[in-house]
Amino acid sequence: MKVYTKTGDKGTTALFGGSRVPKSHIRIESYGTVDELNSYVGLVRDQPVNNDRAEVLAAIQEKLFVIGSILATEPGNTKVKVPTLQENDVKRLETEMDRMDEHLPVMKNFVLPGGHQSVSFCHITRCVCRRAERLVIQLNESEPVDPLVIQYLNRLSDYFFVLARMMVQELNVKETPWLPQL
Repeated sequence: MKVYTKTGDKGTTALFGGSRVPKSHIRIESYGTVDELNSYVGLVRDQPVNNDRAEVLAAIQEKLFVIGSILATEPGNTKVKVPTLQENDVKRLETEMDRMDEHLPVMKNFVLPGGHQSVSFCHITRCVCRRAERLVIQLNESEPVDPLVIQYLNRLSDYFFVLARMMVQELNVKETPWLPQL
């Protein structure tokens, strides 16, 4: 099977189910950003500090493929079988955050992203996740999206914020609070 099909040479792409839409369509932007997010999650997973979390991060990547499949399916199409998200998927993120929070100091200020390259990768991942969430919400304004997709992306960006703080602690680097000069 060749990677290139030449079917998108005129600026359109096919959704699962066969209909074609412009590559600039908000649906394509949404699942394209989820794909970008998945790549950044892989980068975070590859950081040595996350060796013990590699399985959790790989599971997140699999859920992002599920979300991509959901978003790539034309609305109302019942011919195509697409995997689904479950409430337990959101709960798992919450459980992982609660587990990390038990070991973190109370946050009194916003924190500046950085302190270590691995932490910065995690913050970039968080930001891409927030962008994916915004795009999916925009898509939902014109075409209904499974509410669990939005909820999962919302919780996932929180997860990456907590993970970044946990990585700061594990890497023994300084967490820099944002102290606005008023």
